[in-house]
Amino acid sequence: MAITLPTLLTAAGLGLHTVGAAVVPDIPIQWVAVTELEDPLPFLSGGEVVLTTGLRQKTTTAQRSFVRRVHESGALGIGFGTGLGHRQVPAALVDEADSLGLPVFRVPYETPFIAIGKIVADSLSADHYSRLESLLKGHQVLASALLGEGGLPQLLRELATMLGTDVVLSQYGAQLFSTETTGGAGSGAPGGHWHRLPVATGLKDRCTLAIAEPYNPNAIVAYAQSLISVELSNQARRRASERAVVGQLCQDVVRGTLAGPDAVARLGGAGIDTALRQVVVIVEVASGQRRALRTLPTPAGFASGVEALVDERLVIAVPDGDGPVLSQQMGAYLHGAGLTAKVGYGGAYAQASGFRWSYFEARESLTRGLPVNTPDRLSLTSLLMASEDVPLADLAAEALDPVVAFDQRHHAELMVTLERYLMLNGSVAAVAEALQLHRNTVRYRLQQIQDLSGYDPGVTADRVHLYLALNVRGLR
Repeated sequence: MAITLPTLLTAAGLGLHTVGAAVVPDIPIQWVAVTELEDPLPFLSGGEVVLTTGLRQKTTTAQRSFVRRVHESGALGIGFGTGLGHRQVPAALVDEADSLGLPVFRVPYETPFIAIGKIVADSLSADHYSRLESLLKGHQVLASALLGEGGLPQLLRELATMLGTDVVLSQYGAQLFSTETTGGAGSGAPGGHWHRLPVATGLKDRCTLAIAEPYNPNAIVAYAQSLISVELSNQARRRASERAVVGQLCQDVVRGTLAGPDAVARLGGAGIDTALRQVVVIVEVASGQRRALRTLPTPAGFASGVEALVDERLVIAVPDGDGPVLSQQMGAYLHGAGLTAKVGYGGAYAQASGFRWSYFEARESLTRGLPVNTPDRLSLTSLLMASEDVPLADLAAEALDPVVAFDQRHHAELMVTLERYLMLNGSVAAVAEALQLHRNTVRYRLQQIQDLSGYDPGVTADRVHLYLALNVRGLR
């Protein structure tokens, strides 16, 4: 701590004595300014002790004006040197200083102003060195915490201790860490005031370090911000790399190119224990937001899960997970992160084949288009789509592409009619009522679909083919 005015006044060998009745503030002195100007205000910045001999202060008016200008600058006090222009501190100067609450002290002729300046300068230098030394030690503590077993949470705990207040780190609108036992910067706790600082990670993640008030600016915070930034960026790169590698493995498993003991061994190596019942959760976001899935951190409930990227979707296998709870948690998290997303989940199954079934149940549920989608029980459609040996995509394109092309050219709404027809179990009357059409119009459209696709919606075998084609098309 730099020297304060009360300490300076009691310094041995200076012979300083207060004059007047103003209270001496226990505030660190920022500098010593020596002046003989009648108006020193333009050359003062506040926090100084102003020393003068009053050589130009020949009148009471000048003396009072000098005091007012010094007080206006925010100076801590006036040291008046006697024995040159004045044998005593002028009464008018003391009176004006008392009225403004500005301390005045007498500097005897034997005490050079430079001696006072040297004491303050040495104090400021020692204080600066002490702060620098403390800052370097703080750097070492934070870096050691981050590189140790505690990682980022330990770094934040150490930072909170240094600042003497709570800190909260949030990313994508979700709280990553908090030293608070209750509430938090993002919890909306009443009465809480927070100083929020952005943390740059190179992502559009709204990463924020919040520090509870009262907060005094501290240089260690800037260093903490840089360490947090580097760590979160490294975590994002690791997530992207791991998800890409595991994604290729999952793709091989769900497509059936990797099966049996080999699939069990490879999945186990990636952290997916097929002896446990795995719940697969799939996240799909808008096309302009897909890059975020490479690095997006997942909520706490997914800590035991293994994450992968498959067909630009985030796939998470959670052992013994609760599908409805996990999907609701993920949906709320994605909404808070500002992502336009759909979440689907599958049943809980063991073995590699069970992983495939859960995956396709989750993927099929996404076709409902809701923020959170509940799966149906494992269907024949899911089983067929679980095999790459069945060229469903080609069959779907061969059957429906001519119909889609005709719709685009003529706005005939044939695809809408076909979807309703299959949904309503082949009832022309029900389709006509749903679409507010004449029954003959529905029949005419069904004939057009037959002519374009080569499949008759009225024939059971052809209807099944068209139903599967529509489902496959919905998963593209």
